[in-house]
Amino acid sequence: MTGTASAGSLKDVESAKKLRIGTEGTYAPFTFHDASGELVGFDVEIGRAVAKRLGVEPVFVEGKWDGLIAGLGADRYDAVINQVGITEERKARFDFSDPYIVSKAVLIVKQGNTDIKSFADLKGKKSAQSLTSNFGKIAEKAGAELVGTDGFDQSIQLVLTGRADATVNDSLSFLDFKKQKPNAPVAIAASEDEASASAIIVQKDNPELVAAINKALAEIKADGTYQTISQKYFGADVSK
Repeated sequence: MTGTASAGSLKDVESAKKLRIGTEGTYAPFTFHDASGELVGFDVEIGRAVAKRLGVEPVFVEGKWDGLIAGLGADRYDAVINQVGITEERKARFDFSDPYIVSKAVLIVKQGNTDIKSFADLKGKKSAQSLTSNFGKIAEKAGAELVGTDGFDQSIQLVLTGRADATVNDSLSFLDFKKQKPNAPVAIAASEDEASASAIIVQKDNPELVAAINKALAEIKADGTYQTISQKYFGADVSK
């Protein structure tokens, strides 16, 4: 397939009066189905808000993560809005909008824990981690003894029950957890300075579409729409 057989350009989107958005639909709180079966989530609402500013209808096309980005090249959709991290490898093959959400590695402890105030304090302590994750590598580098888990929820439970002293995990997952369970006695002891940004991804060589999406993102941040969506799902501003 040549570069000319790309997914929709801005002209195509405006002509069709639709923005086709690739999304998982199984990744709460970003893109998932609520109890009534409706597709909802932070990324879904961002997609709807962007499409509205473009003056077109959002059409969500669900697919598994493994094939989601490749679907752009197959013209299944015009954009993917699904927590796609900005990497050099992806930038070589696709175009990205400005970042619309950032996450950081955070050190989570049980409330009242005064022994762990920084990543350095993990030395010799037990840290509940998914062993293959980057977060596990951070904990290991700090000198922690790793306690293997299946993911965020299990890691938090081990911290709450005292079977682990801490977990290094994702700031967005922590904010989501605290939004669902505000009284859970866990807190962030420290966060890494370096943040990972996610953006809307489109097919390569679509500068007009990228510019239009960036304009839409700027508008929803300026008029308070972004802040409303951010507070709804995370109880915080997740743009920086």
